[in-house]
Amino acid sequence: MEFLNDLSKARILVVGDVMLDRYWWGTVSRISPEAPVPIVRLSNSSLAAGGAANVAVNIAGLGATPILVGIVGRDTESSLLRQILKEKAVSPDYLIEFVDRPTTVKTRIIAHSQQVARVDQEIDDGLTDNQASTVVDTICQAIESADVVAISDYAKGLLTSEVLSSVFEICQKHSRETLVDPKGKDYAKYRGASVVTPNRREAAEACNIEENRPDAVEYAGKRLLDEHQFGSVLITRGEEGVTLFQNGSEPIHFEAMARSVYDVTGAGDTVIATLASSIAAGAQLADAARLANVAAGLVVEKVGTTAVSIAELRSALNGE
Repeated sequence: MEFLNDLSKARILVVGDVMLDRYWWGTVSRISPEAPVPIVRLSNSSLAAGGAANVAVNIAGLGATPILVGIVGRDTESSLLRQILKEKAVSPDYLIEFVDRPTTVKTRIIAHSQQVARVDQEIDDGLTDNQASTVVDTICQAIESADVVAISDYAKGLLTSEVLSSVFEICQKHSRETLVDPKGKDYAKYRGASVVTPNRREAAEACNIEENRPDAVEYAGKRLLDEHQFGSVLITRGEEGVTLFQNGSEPIHFEAMARSVYDVTGAGDTVIATLASSIAAGAQLADAARLANVAAGLVVEKVGTTAVSIAELRSALNGE
């Protein structure tokens, strides 16, 4: 994989729902007498960049340069997120501040390496026309210096059909490949994407079929290609690896690399970050998908939102 040497030259525009991931770490030794729930004795807490911000952090971890566009509130959580991004070599300069929309925060309570509960603070209503215009204008500025565009949709209100339509139009105008980590059942709004990266459940839901159907992945991959004219579809399959669908060729399956699965949080972020960085560095899609599969295998072995470094990837590839 010679393109690994060129990752430092890659520049990826990341557009999507940014959030702050908060973790409360503790232990459980008894059940509450007030309700049948565990009592978590808090020992410490930590913060991490989440959503599209985690995609950007993963890109930086690979040695590439992320250009992050997202929306935050004018609040303490926004300041915390900006500081985390700076510490991870991600510029917060293109984050857009809206007074009436708080920064999205996910608080996860972890005990004995297992997630006990999650508390979400968010407003997921669509943007106003003026807000959408501000976002599109910012993307127009940021795309000039990007090689590839990665769209991270967490359905928090930023990526409306109108905004996405404008993004794809901008990408087409600038001849930029566009990768999408999708959300929801309506994949028509992603028409124009070079690659979409749903997981098995998301792909099945988008095609209105049962996830446990034996041929769910094969059926969904081919149908999504045909119906929405995507360049390619990469379906992540958890402990079963990933499968790449391309027009005019047979699906390519990559076996999972994880030795133990502790936490799938952020695995999709790692996949699209690695895929986009590899393509920006000149990799063929199949090679990029193989590397993304290795990266996903590494990240699910860790608890919490984490990024995979280029050193870890090289080590895993050598061990393979």
